[in-house]
Amino acid sequence: MATGIGIVVIGRNEGSRLERCLTSLVGAADKVVYVDSGSTDGSVQMALTLGVEVLELDLAIPFTAARARNEGFACVQRLLPALRYVQFVDGDCEVASGWLPKAQAFLDAQPEVAVVCGRRRERFPQRSIYNLLCDLEWDTPIGEAKACGGDALMRADAFAAMSGFRPELIAGEEPELCVRLRAAGWKVWRLVDEMTLHDAAMTRFSQWWQRSLRAGYAFAEGAFLHGTASEQHWLRESRRAWFWGLGIPLAIIAASLVLGGSGLLLLLVYPLQVVRLARRGDRSARENWLQAFFLVLGKFPEMFGQVKFLLNRFGTGKSVLIEYK
Repeated sequence: MATGIGIVVIGRNEGSRLERCLTSLVGAADKVVYVDSGSTDGSVQMALTLGVEVLELDLAIPFTAARARNEGFACVQRLLPALRYVQFVDGDCEVASGWLPKAQAFLDAQPEVAVVCGRRRERFPQRSIYNLLCDLEWDTPIGEAKACGGDALMRADAFAAMSGFRPELIAGEEPELCVRLRAAGWKVWRLVDEMTLHDAAMTRFSQWWQRSLRAGYAFAEGAFLHGTASEQHWLRESRRAWFWGLGIPLAIIAASLVLGGSGLLLLLVYPLQVVRLARRGDRSARENWLQAFFLVLGKFPEMFGQVKFLLNRFGTGKSVLIEYK
């Protein structure tokens, strides 16, 4: 038993993925809370069978993953007054055996660190290029980091002092929280140790497009909230989406109107960018080329995500979840 650790798992209709997740956590912490957001696949009953505390969200209030994690944390606090650390886990992830003791030992030895995460891997990277792209995305540098993802062990007092995640954010809530934690003097760290197995279950181009659009939305909202701060949170990512997703296409149209067909030569900037990124990669040739191609292609859905945020923020639009599965 990992003393002082509570776990918050969030999910909706995750089925066997949730069962693997909860099974990997049985006996791993003092308290496990599963926060369900309207599942219709028996997830609640299955979690109860495994002896997990279940919190069913009031769906009359707009749902976000950030809100689910906050309510799960509040529940763990009530049930475990001696709470020191909280591990957040997405319901489509299985936690690696041994992760929690290693992460807890690191936080015990590093009082300036508020958040620690490890290596998240895709369970089935071979099933689709989109799963593989996720696996490559999760492989971030070891050591001090700017942000974590949805799976991380956090100090309960630091999380509470920040009032948790911004519940209105539909994406990008973890990096946004890390911005505020680091501004308060805390550090975020990534260990080399295996942390979770994630099941993206992305097999279609449309899923990848929606996920990339959501990323663009998150970039726009992050830049809106913290773009003027010293680190200019996600400002560069937002500018790149506008440049590659809209600026260059407009330039190509303008050049074609002035120069005729020769203006289309500007289209070559896209394959040239793919070559540049692929040559800079440090993985296998196949992985480098795939990642480079989709990084460039992804600027188009990211740009649409930026537009969606602007319409929601300054127009009559309403923030709704952007889901890919």
